[in-house]
Amino acid sequence: MKQLYDQVSVACSKITTTSYSSSFSIGVSCLAEHLRNPVYSIYGFVRFADEIVDTFHDYDKRSLFEEFKADTWRAIERKISLNPILNSFQHVVHSFGIERELIECFLQSMETDLVESSHTGASYNNYILGSAEVVGLMCLRVFTENDSDLYARLKPAAMKLGSAFQKVNFLRDVKADYEQLGRTYFPGVNFSAFTDEEKISIEEDIDKDFHAAYEGLKLLPASSRFGVYVAFVYYKTLFSKIRSIPSAKILMERVRITDTRKLSLLLTSWCRHRLSLI
Repeated sequence: MKQLYDQVSVACSKITTTSYSSSFSIGVSCLAEHLRNPVYSIYGFVRFADEIVDTFHDYDKRSLFEEFKADTWRAIERKISLNPILNSFQHVVHSFGIERELIECFLQSMETDLVESSHTGASYNNYILGSAEVVGLMCLRVFTENDSDLYARLKPAAMKLGSAFQKVNFLRDVKADYEQLGRTYFPGVNFSAFTDEEKISIEEDIDKDFHAAYEGLKLLPASSRFGVYVAFVYYKTLFSKIRSIPSAKILMERVRITDTRKLSLLLTSWCRHRLSLI
């Protein structure tokens, strides 16, 4: 039965999410139940694309990415795919009206990682748009459940939230990106001589994104507000920890939040949610 295959497909996307990101998985688990599988399916899609360009070093990344891209469009056109990750993703695309241009923009940014190792101001903004902001919009399509007016109202905030998360990831993963992949995402920054002033400037930019995102987060439907808030709190806490590290040490360690701390943040967030303090 096709229904059983679809269930298996979503299960694959869920396994992908829980395997690659415990923090994001906890946030998804705090969404209303009917929203969880669609978000798992979006994450599975973006994660597989990212893995191709970031980790498959012993293979022909270009060829693999071109296959993945072609298979994505084929899955959406046919409304089925033998790749379970793409099968679950195409179902979300059709169910929630995710625009083709969002998917194209995302794939273009991922493809950039195959050929670019540094960015100008313009290319950096384009990369953030494709790798993060449009992913936020894909999720917003799910959160607003085909309410076009609400989607339009919350679109700027959703983009800012995706942007904040991605920029925090860049700071967290500087060591791996710079030393292992030879990439520098922040324009004009030399991490061999990274200064406190440069770090503060990046952090101020991220802070603005978080502030704008929070104003929109408060307007999300009850079905998604708590889950998004949990992810917001996790990333804000990670960001605060990164801010406490001097620029000279940013390449020495990958900042993490312990499982105990995550549990504490989850409980605090739940209390704030129950008391309508979000």
